[in-house]
Amino acid sequence: KNAATYTKMYKFIKPFRGEGEEEPLLAYEFEPDTKSEVLTDLQEYLLTSQIYHSWMDGAAAEQGSRMTAMENASKNAGELIGSLTLKYNRARQARITTELIEIISGASALED
Repeated sequence: KNAATYTKMYKFIKPFRGEGEEEPLLAYEFEPDTKSEVLTDLQEYLLTSQIYHSWMDGAAAEQGSRMTAMENASKNAGELIGSLTLKYNRARQARITTELIEIISGASALED
C-alpha cells in the first residue's frame, strides 16, 4: 500500500443499549446524572468523534494524493528538461559542425 491508494472503510456506530448482562457500563454508578443521560452524552460524543476522525482521514488522503501528483509532475518535468536539453545540444552540435564544414570548404576553395 502506498500514498496513491486509498481504502474506503465503513464504520457502524452501535447505540449503547442492552438489558441484563448486556447492559452497558453495568459496573458503574452515575451521579448526579442518570445513567441514560450519561449514555446519551457518550453516544453523542462517540458520533462526533467518529465523524471528525472520518473527516481528518479524508483530508489526510487528499493531501497524500496531492503530494503524489506533485511528485509525479516534478519527475515528468525533470524528464522533459532532460529531453529538451539533449535536443538543444544536438542542434547546437549540428550547427557547429555545419559551420566547420563551411570554413574548411572555403579554405580548400581558396587553396585551389
